[in-house]
Amino acid sequence: MGIRNKWIVGVICMLLYIPSEAQSVFGKWKTIDDRTGNPKAIINIYEKDGMMHGKVVKILEPGKEEAVCDKCEGEKKNQPILGMKIIEGLESGGSGVWKGKTLFDPEQAMTFRCKIWLNPDNPNELKVRGYLAFIYRTQTWIRAEG
Repeated sequence: MGIRNKWIVGVICMLLYIPSEAQSVFGKWKTIDDRTGNPKAIINIYEKDGMMHGKVVKILEPGKEEAVCDKCEGEKKNQPILGMKIIEGLESGGSGVWKGKTLFDPEQAMTFRCKIWLNPDNPNELKVRGYLAFIYRTQTWIRAEG
């Protein structure tokens, strides 16, 4: 193989690698309030023991940086929202979809069943759907830089 062909193959390999890295559900995501359109927090979504987890790493709402979960019960009662785990133990359902029983909303002090997946039209958008019985609500979170 000539040097030119090796260069072309190398460029193609790099182009194929970059999108697959950018299309991971793992990393930092900016939550957007679907009612107001305002950013609320940065959530770090990570994988541990083959399961998806996520915790609040930054509060973006002015004046709520030191907020505690005053509506919570049990061990989360009056705990800081910053650092709180809000996604626990989601399993891969295949095709890039993660499902589970623990998506916690500290503002409402409620836990929802959930489904999380990348927007197939925009890998910088994460679809986060919470279920309460047969009712569901879907938010779009935006990939956060760094």
